[in-house]
Amino acid sequence: MTRQPYPFAHRDDIVDDLHGTPVPDPYRWLEDPDDPAAKEWLDAQDALFKSTGLPGRDHLRDRVAALLKSGSIGTPVWRGERRFFTRRTPDQEHPVLYVGDAQGERVLLDPTVLDPNGLTTLDAYQPDKEGRRLAYQISVGGDEESMLYVIDVADGTVIEGPIDRCRYSPIAWLPGGEAFYYVRKLAPSAVPEGEEQFHRRVYLHQVGQSPDDDVMIFGDGLEKTNYYGVSVSRDGRWLSVSASRGTAPRNDLWVADLAASPAEAPELVTVQQDVDAQTGLLFGRDGRLYVFTDLDAPRGRVCVTSPETPTREHWRDLIPEDAEAVLSDFAVLDETDEPVMLVGWTRHAISEISIHALESGERIGQVPVPGLGSIGGIVERPEGGHEAWFSYTDNVTPTAVYRFDVLTGETTLWEAPPGAVEVPQVRTEQVVYRSKDGTEVHMLVVSREGSGPRPTILYGYGGFGISLTPGFSASTLAWVEAGGVYAIAQLRGGGEEGERWHRAGMLGNKQNVFDDLHAAAEHLIATGVTSADRLAISGGSNGGLLVGAALTQRPDLYAAVVCSAPLLDMIRYEKFGLGATWNVEYGSADVPEEFGWLWGYSPYHRVREGVSYPATLFTVFASDTRVHPLHAWKMAAALQHAQAGDRPILLRNETEVGHGARAVSKSVELAADQLSFLALHTGLEVSAGR
Repeated sequence: MTRQPYPFAHRDDIVDDLHGTPVPDPYRWLEDPDDPAAKEWLDAQDALFKSTGLPGRDHLRDRVAALLKSGSIGTPVWRGERRFFTRRTPDQEHPVLYVGDAQGERVLLDPTVLDPNGLTTLDAYQPDKEGRRLAYQISVGGDEESMLYVIDVADGTVIEGPIDRCRYSPIAWLPGGEAFYYVRKLAPSAVPEGEEQFHRRVYLHQVGQSPDDDVMIFGDGLEKTNYYGVSVSRDGRWLSVSASRGTAPRNDLWVADLAASPAEAPELVTVQQDVDAQTGLLFGRDGRLYVFTDLDAPRGRVCVTSPETPTREHWRDLIPEDAEAVLSDFAVLDETDEPVMLVGWTRHAISEISIHALESGERIGQVPVPGLGSIGGIVERPEGGHEAWFSYTDNVTPTAVYRFDVLTGETTLWEAPPGAVEVPQVRTEQVVYRSKDGTEVHMLVVSREGSGPRPTILYGYGGFGISLTPGFSASTLAWVEAGGVYAIAQLRGGGEEGERWHRAGMLGNKQNVFDDLHAAAEHLIATGVTSADRLAISGGSNGGLLVGAALTQRPDLYAAVVCSAPLLDMIRYEKFGLGATWNVEYGSADVPEEFGWLWGYSPYHRVREGVSYPATLFTVFASDTRVHPLHAWKMAAALQHAQAGDRPILLRNETEVGHGARAVSKSVELAADQLSFLALHTGLEVSAGR
């Protein structure tokens, strides 16, 4: 067969010596997108991708678009009788922020009105404690560099902003709505070159004053990659501040009594520091301090103490660790004869909510839920009450919001997404298989009635303690409706079985994640679901690293790969984007032992000439400030050079989007390209008649 003609990419003789190991990097010139040779190469890659015929693309695009016309609805945030929530109607590109009260509902913020081009996204919002003012954050073009504004809820008037450098900032209002704590990066001029993404601090801001006059509360002199959390109790008395180094699964934690020290100079008391655990605090309306922690409890537990004695020696277990389920959330309902706590769990990634006596923690009931799916955060009224709200979705159900009333014991639909869509009849089965070392791993398999082997997409993530739970996916349903199978493996490195499961797939244990994926593929083949020539793998971000490692370790096992916004050069990943915040998950090439872990699987460095690699599509985004597209650029060049077979290696570059939220139409086009590429190379014949 004729080999795919690829744009020329010169190979430089660059070899670094790291801890005595020669590390070649022939495509380092692709790290600079402004290099004329890199620009020429990228333009040629775009032309190559656009010239590639993808049969069935139009049909898949139309089906994904139709399924996304379900729209969306967000769980309400309550302030007295005011409720704040997002809703996206079938023809809108972005969710719109609403406020509702006794007079009805009205729009507070519509990103498309702010930017008719559809490039502006609403990153976060937080009403003040009285519901009179609201802080929100927006970013443009996918860069996630949030700008902070404050509006008057009554008339929508902007009374503050923009305040820049507020990426990933929590907002903790003080009572009265005149001031809040928040997190802001230092000015670029105040940090070393190349470290502009880091160096966050906690500030106190007075509404109406220049942010240049904000008082720094916390963070000076601490780790440059720290992320900070901040919250204030409903009555305004208690402040809590947390710090975690990058994405580490542990945090330091402090509290301050704002009745005993000024808001601009709180006297912080250490709750935990240099402890290998994640802990969060909730200051209860009953005066107790509720502690949510995985300390000595990898699946999570809830303890109680007094805010005056917040340290671990004073904690008393209220909801102990479960032997099988992972504790995910809780809420307190106290407008009853006997106050209760609702506790959210995931059991092998399937959600449930139990009811417990608030004083003793005794389990006294179960909240009815719509099915075997995923439940979002459980929301209560800040002032207390007998109701709670939560979102629910599964593989065939668009996310809806439900209300539970503890007085009646009933769960009712609060609001469905606004669009009606015809969902194909599919079945979801949870299977268990064994990985290379004998570990049992769960996997969801979505399919229509029929027998195999059928074209199959195997999806995974396996990192950062993130769980893959059932959820409505237009891409999944469009694929399955067309006759394919979609499998979601709950690999080690995720959070499906708690923090121990996460740590079994991080740092020096990362190979377990890849082994789990290979074993999932082998299980699907052995059970007749698919065959190696009909099996594709797909993943993004850390999941892009996953499939990049998989295609280099087992190129014989997979027919096709979609690798989106991936990490692939694991020797230099810390130098770009937010990479320096992830060495707590992967390790650092600067440390000899950790370099050995990374060198052992770094996909870019494992590409070998003369190997027949799967058909591979890299999809990357020009405004991605988390994972730089250079990973995919270098890997694509390496694979195109090395490919011994006739399966294509293609690169799809997209501008004005980033790693996270995007307009619906852009999501549709991306999904259509990915699905039709995988259909072509797994033998899925897509037709409108199915």
